[in-house]
Amino acid sequence: MFKKLLLTAALVAASANAFAAGVTYKLDPTHTNVLASWNHFGYSNPFANFGDVDGTLVYDAADVSKSSVEVTLPLSGLNGFSDKFNAHLRSADFFDAGKFPTATFKSTKVEAAGNGKLKITGDLTIKGITKPVVLDATLNKASDHPMKKVPAIGFDATTTIKRTDFGVGAYVPNVGDEVTLRITTEATAPKADAAK
Repeated sequence: MFKKLLLTAALVAASANAFAAGVTYKLDPTHTNVLASWNHFGYSNPFANFGDVDGTLVYDAADVSKSSVEVTLPLSGLNGFSDKFNAHLRSADFFDAGKFPTATFKSTKVEAAGNGKLKITGDLTIKGITKPVVLDATLNKASDHPMKKVPAIGFDATTTIKRTDFGVGAYVPNVGDEVTLRITTEATAPKADAAK
């Protein structure tokens, strides 16, 4: 009985340590959305989704300053929920996706901002223009994934940027310059890494 208790305690400690130490996770594109919204002539507040997100994040619960995130957004997955609008968004008027096929974000600093809250500072690159942005992030959950049986983690985050900072300023000021980004993501540790 005592041996079983020791084994159980060891397993619990090992599981806790897996999340306390820095773990590298791969973003799950099927459960990750990067939504952009803006004001259109005062009439509406449309959305576009940056799909097919690719990236990794490192999360260290014991020292969040050792955490990081790096994300690539293929503009081929940009979806404004209308074929005609999708083509316009990818045109030279906006993202010029033929010339600049991806947008990227790479963190430069991660700070604790309260219980389960983080401030993630990083470099956002759109159309070859890089500017610093700060994401206000919330840790939703970190645990073993019930289906995949590997460590998993989930975050929500928001920030506001100006289109004109990135050369995507067509129709400003009639179409709003400020764009709100809302991000939700799940990520899992690859099985080989999770087994370490």
